[in-house]
Amino acid sequence: MHVTASEPPPIAAAIAWVSRITTIALVMVVPAAAGGWLDKRLGTSWLGPAGLVIGVAGGLAMLVKLTKTRLERP
Repeated sequence: MHVTASEPPPIAAAIAWVSRITTIALVMVVPAAAGGWLDKRLGTSWLGPAGLVIGVAGGLAMLVKLTKTRLERP
């Protein structure tokens, strides 16, 4: 397989995509987990769901930004 100078090697592209997907997953999961942990520590019941909403909104915003930048490239 011949790779041109303007095109990264396939493994580099794969690693870049794995990094993007992992980041988006963490943005969605970490706020919910932190909210659940805080709920247990503080005896509340609203921080977990609030973290879930914030995480999903943040993850969706990152997905929209990613797709916009991918669509704008020639």
